[in-house]
Amino acid sequence: QVQLVESGGGLVQAGDSLRLSCAASGRSFSNYAMGWFRQAPVKEREFVARISSSGAITYYADSVKGRFTISRDNAKNTVYLQMNSLKSEDTAVYYCAAQWESLSSMWSDHRTYTYWGQGTQVTVSS
Repeated sequence: QVQLVESGGGLVQAGDSLRLSCAASGRSFSNYAMGWFRQAPVKEREFVARISSSGAITYYADSVKGRFTISRDNAKNTVYLQMNSLKSEDTAVYYCAAQWESLSSMWSDHRTYTYWGQGTQVTVSS
């Protein structure tokens, strides 16, 4: 069982940067791929980014490519989401989630992620 706790959300202005962190418990963190999802009001949960268990492979939603960077530090059991050039449409609750690496073909499907954090609110004003 893995427990995930997000932090780093807040209220920022358009064009600002923010870095989210997700701390994981357990001794098997390095065996999981990690993803970030977000959910805005009146919208379904949306894939944002995914990083492989080793950190070597990443995927991004088209809406955040070039602006967001996902990374991980397996020694610290932590995954990060660096968000630059934030836009008002980035406003959402952001969740981190863990996925078995064997499910990499379903990298954008939230239903394939086993463990979820509680979410952290990111609000971008324009």
